[in-house]
Amino acid sequence: MAFAVGYGIAFIGVFVAYQLSKGKSKKRRCIVWGIALMLAISPFLSFAIGLSYSFIVEDPWVALIMWYLFPIGFIIGLILLLVGIFKKKEMENVM
Repeated sequence: MAFAVGYGIAFIGVFVAYQLSKGKSKKRRCIVWGIALMLAISPFLSFAIGLSYSFIVEDPWVALIMWYLFPIGFIIGLILLLVGIFKKKEMENVM
């Protein structure tokens, strides 16, 4: 069951991103989640979803849905990363 490996690696990526972003600023969280989504979550999750769906409908060509899912997840991760990089530092209002 190769798709279990894809789900497992995606879950580990989510867990690591959560641990790295816990207690950090919004800017740092966007950067961490953007990188995690682009490198760890999106490719393996699209692979696992494509294989799972292919197994369900019993057609190997349906697994090519991962070619559509991966770029969507990658672009979302890239947007998160860019938002985190170009976001201005927040100032605390002390009165």
